[in-house]
Amino acid sequence: MIKLSLHTKPRLLAATVAAMMAFPASAVETIKTVVIDGYPAKSMWVQEFSNFFIPEVDKRLAETGNYQMEWQESYGGTIVKPKGVLEGVKLGFGDIGIVTTIFHSSKLPSQSLSAATPFVSNDARVVAKAVDEIAREYPAMQEEFAKQKQVYLATGVVLNTYQLYSNKPVSSLDDLKGDKVAGAGMNLRYLEGVDGAAGVRGGLTDFYNMLQTGLVDHAMLWPEAAKTFKIAEVAPYMARVDFGSVNTKTVTVNQRYWSKLPDEVKTVLQDVAIEYRDHLAEIAMERAQESEEAYLAAGGQIIDLTDDAKKAWADSMPNLAQELATQLDKSGESGTEMVNAYLEKLMANGADPVRDWSVK
Repeated sequence: MIKLSLHTKPRLLAATVAAMMAFPASAVETIKTVVIDGYPAKSMWVQEFSNFFIPEVDKRLAETGNYQMEWQESYGGTIVKPKGVLEGVKLGFGDIGIVTTIFHSSKLPSQSLSAATPFVSNDARVVAKAVDEIAREYPAMQEEFAKQKQVYLATGVVLNTYQLYSNKPVSSLDDLKGDKVAGAGMNLRYLEGVDGAAGVRGGLTDFYNMLQTGLVDHAMLWPEAAKTFKIAEVAPYMARVDFGSVNTKTVTVNQRYWSKLPDEVKTVLQDVAIEYRDHLAEIAMERAQESEEAYLAAGGQIIDLTDDAKKAWADSMPNLAQELATQLDKSGESGTEMVNAYLEKLMANGADPVRDWSVK
């Protein structure tokens, strides 16, 4: 849902000031840019957009002194809610957006590659690179964003693996019978083979209240988010299911805005977006262990599912990879080839799938 209030916070970083001092004022063109995300500034990927992406762009533009960016960052619902970034960028309420793609599986089906292949890899670095490479090797992903009047820059992974956070101990599928589980997008389908369990759609900012009020008994999220949003207070049990790492954040630019940018600025944005992708993945991996430790320190308990329990869960799921491949094939994209190429990239980097999702 889009809100038209433009509460933004302009910033001009030190690098741009240095550029103005080093070059005549008339030689520097200022480009205004509105960045949007519905999630709050404390969210890891939003923090790193402010602390990594923006300063890196400023630094590189300052090297030539031809251009400088005047950034207006609008997060936490000031312009759009978390589910509204895709539409917000499409309509021009933001020039650059961090789109949470799991909310838009019908409009961005190929972005579901990692979500449709759970229990394969817990390495955010490997998954991020593989998904982004597929986006550049096959036209589907970029064309999906083009239909939303956006230019694709890079796909990011902000979690090492989804786990299950609960108000009671869980060690097998039987422990979920009759329970409600919060999730977002494709991961709600992980419950389809679990007898008696029901998925409830929600977003990361909703999960605490959903658990606290008893609307749900469990929530699927990752350790860093559990720490940031203090999930141990309402869900003191974490089942180490290791659903796997999933891409959920994609940086895009409004098409009309993009068409007016100088080539130099376009190149810098594209290059930094890839570095931002890798930067986020590294942080996700670094914070995973310390976030679990923080969860324990906050009173949480961690229960390791056995290999047999993980396999039972994986085997209970519908063939999500086949469904995605078929959907993309029918739309004229190389769905089968994309899914298999993605899985090959993961296994070439050490992934050991609990279930073989290869499309025959």
